[in-house]
Amino acid sequence: MSKNNIYLVISCSIGLIAGWLIFGQNATNDTAQQLSTDDHQHTGEGSAQLWTCAMHPQIKQAEPGDCPICGMDLIPVATNEVGLQPHEIKMTPNALALANVTTSTVGNTSKDQETSLLEISGTIVPNKENDAVQSSDYTGRSDQMFVSYQGQQITKGMRLATIYAPKLIAAQQELLTAAALKTSQPALYRAVRNKLKNWKLSSSQIDAIERSGKVRENFPVYANVTGTVSEVMEQEGDYIQEGQALVKVSNLSSVWAQFDVYEDQIASLEIGQEISIRANAYPDKTFQASISFIDPVLSNATRTVSIRATLSNTNNIFKPGMFITASLNQPKTTVTEGLRIPATAVLWTGERSIVYVKTNPNNPVFEMRQVQLGQRLRDHYVILEGLTTGEEIVTQGAFSVDAAAQLQGKRSMMQQEMTSQTPQTAMALEFSEGFKSQFEAVLPVYLQMKDAFIAGDIEQVRAFAKAGLPQFEALPIKDLNEMERKHVTKSLQYLSQIAQSAKLEAQRAAYVLLNQNLIPIAKNAIKDGDVLYVQKCPMANNNNGAVWLSSDQKIRNPYYGDAMLACGSVIDTIK
Repeated sequence: MSKNNIYLVISCSIGLIAGWLIFGQNATNDTAQQLSTDDHQHTGEGSAQLWTCAMHPQIKQAEPGDCPICGMDLIPVATNEVGLQPHEIKMTPNALALANVTTSTVGNTSKDQETSLLEISGTIVPNKENDAVQSSDYTGRSDQMFVSYQGQQITKGMRLATIYAPKLIAAQQELLTAAALKTSQPALYRAVRNKLKNWKLSSSQIDAIERSGKVRENFPVYANVTGTVSEVMEQEGDYIQEGQALVKVSNLSSVWAQFDVYEDQIASLEIGQEISIRANAYPDKTFQASISFIDPVLSNATRTVSIRATLSNTNNIFKPGMFITASLNQPKTTVTEGLRIPATAVLWTGERSIVYVKTNPNNPVFEMRQVQLGQRLRDHYVILEGLTTGEEIVTQGAFSVDAAAQLQGKRSMMQQEMTSQTPQTAMALEFSEGFKSQFEAVLPVYLQMKDAFIAGDIEQVRAFAKAGLPQFEALPIKDLNEMERKHVTKSLQYLSQIAQSAKLEAQRAAYVLLNQNLIPIAKNAIKDGDVLYVQKCPMANNNNGAVWLSSDQKIRNPYYGDAMLACGSVIDTIK
């Protein structure tokens, strides 16, 4: 090969390499940039922004705008809510960790025999069967009290008080007079002595008075039982009637161990059943007793029943007020087949039992689920309805998950999912043609009053309500059925309240009740050709919702007026 050819080949090679470096790299960059752009566009499409209402979180729209319920500006949905169902909530890993939320999988239980140990808590209380009341035998004034504080020990025959008794002084004078005449009038003498004995004076005391010839001004009151003072009823200087209590005394040689048990535990208890009792004061000792009493009445406040056992207390080791625990073997019960979940998973509202179910195995997404509970077996419940095998539920931290649901405006313990409420328009009532004709005259005044509510004009509201009263009173209700008559009379009652009230808030409160009774009438009484719209504001009536009638489909809220004029929606049309 000649030298020129060699130079030509080298030149071509260098040109090709330079061209690739310049143009090929740019093409590669353009391709990569295009791919990156496409990826970005696809990512944007997969995470399209949703918009919601701060007051009505159930509203979700793909574009910004106004809330269809209240008219407020929509706000962007939090990123972690995208892709969730309306009833689902999502928590962050940090929130789960802080709330110590744990989950477990629901499993089946077989039908078998279950024996469990029931643990109950209670207190030591005095044995009421050993209680006594020490009372005064005389009417008079307590000059001295020898018992002054709770817990003081007294013995039988101990002097408790001295009483200045004017009647007893007079009786002693009669005794001294009768003693001088006992030979001539023995019957009188015996009658006077018996009178003193009725005041609990002994024969030796009466003889001593007679021998001394002097009247005693103060007489002692002696204890007739031995025990511990549980309450001092009187103080020195108090005036006391005959038979009036001075002190209450408890004999603590035996005490009651009293417990409260829940109603679902009653079936496993019976009189005479052995129980083992432990006191916090003596943690190493166990005391055996048996159930002596089961209260026949359930406490409505605590939903518990009191039971008790009698304990010997000759060594005075049990003090009233001591905390104690007891354990007893429950009889064997047959466990029905079904699902079993930990008791800590269940939230109870008083009417509903609910749990939180994890709906996404890979993400912390939960939903509230209402369940029907069966037997309680120690720390577990048998589930009769609401869950299926293999579902994952929250077993610890359910309250925290529920709190997160409330903050996100989702269904929770105290806030069930909103449902369409149209009972007023769904109610079927029967009215005569004559009633329908006269009811037509009522509607214009009602609609004028509704407009006055929108304007917030108290005096106009009262004026239209007063104008409507004669028309309502003239409605023929004599031949109506009871239900129809009740709706008319209630409507008249609330219309009268509106007419008499001088405060807008009170007028609107009565307007809520008026509409609840008037709308069923309108639904069944307006004639063909007329059109009315049943409209509802979900925020009125303390967020319970309230309805009204309008001849215009456009929402103009009579419960809030200008403050929230467009809040509401049409829920029914009456034609």
